[in-house]
Amino acid sequence: MTIDELEQADEPGAAWPPTMPDGTDGRTDDVTRLWPGDAGTLLAGSRRALVQLLRGPYLSAARHAQLWGALQRDEPAVRARLADLYLELIVDLDEQIAFVRNVDVDEVDAPRVVRTAPLTFMDTAMLLHLRQQLLTASAGERAIVGQDEVQDHLAVYRPPGDADPAGFAKRVNASWEKLKRYGILAPTSTEGRFEVSPVLRLVFGPDQIAAVRAEYARLGGHGIVNSPLDVAGAAGSSATEDDGGAE
Repeated sequence: MTIDELEQADEPGAAWPPTMPDGTDGRTDDVTRLWPGDAGTLLAGSRRALVQLLRGPYLSAARHAQLWGALQRDEPAVRARLADLYLELIVDLDEQIAFVRNVDVDEVDAPRVVRTAPLTFMDTAMLLHLRQQLLTASAGERAIVGQDEVQDHLAVYRPPGDADPAGFAKRVNASWEKLKRYGILAPTSTEGRFEVSPVLRLVFGPDQIAAVRAEYARLGGHGIVNSPLDVAGAAGSSATEDDGGAE
C-alpha cells in the first residue's frame, strides 16, 4: 500500500496526508512527516537528496536539479545524517556536484560504508587520461571523449611485442564500461560521445595521482593498482568488510 492509498490521522476522522496552512499536503518537499508514524526529521526533498547521495555515484545540479536545490537548502541536516553513518559530504559549489566518501581519520576506527572499487592498471591509466581532458578543457566547456580515441591514447601502455591486440582492446573496453557504471563517463546526445564528469577532479585528486604514479613504477604496468576509489552505489565493486563495531 502506498502513501496515496492511506487514510490515517492523529484524530478520528482526519485524513492523511494532512492539509497544510498553505494548501499543500504531506507529500510535498516542505514538510517532514510523510506518513503515519514517520520518525524522520528531514524534509522530503532532503531525504531524496540523501538517498541519491547514498545510491551514488554523485548528485549534480545538471542531472538532479531539484535534489541539488534541496541539498543546498538543508545541507547541514543532510551532512549530519551522513556523519551518523561515518560518511563525509563533499560539495563543490563551482561544479555544482556533491558526493559522499568514507570518513578517514586516525582518531576514529570507522567502518567502511561506501563500497571500494579496486582499480586495475588499465582503469587507472584511463582515469588519468580522462582527468587530463578535464583539466585541459576550456573554462565553462565540457570534456567530451569517445572510446576509440581513448583506446588510441592508451595504446602506449600496450606491452612491446604484444601479439594480442584483441585482448588489449578487451581490457580497455572493460575499463570503459566500469567507468560508465561509476558515473565517470556519461552519455551525451551524440552517439558514441561521452562527457567526463567533473566529479573525477574531486575523487581522484593530486595525492592519489602521486600514489598511483609511484605504484605504476612498482608494477611496471601490470596488475591491480593499490589505489581504490570510494564509489557510493558502485555496481559490482567489492565492499570492504568491517564488523569491528557491530553489535
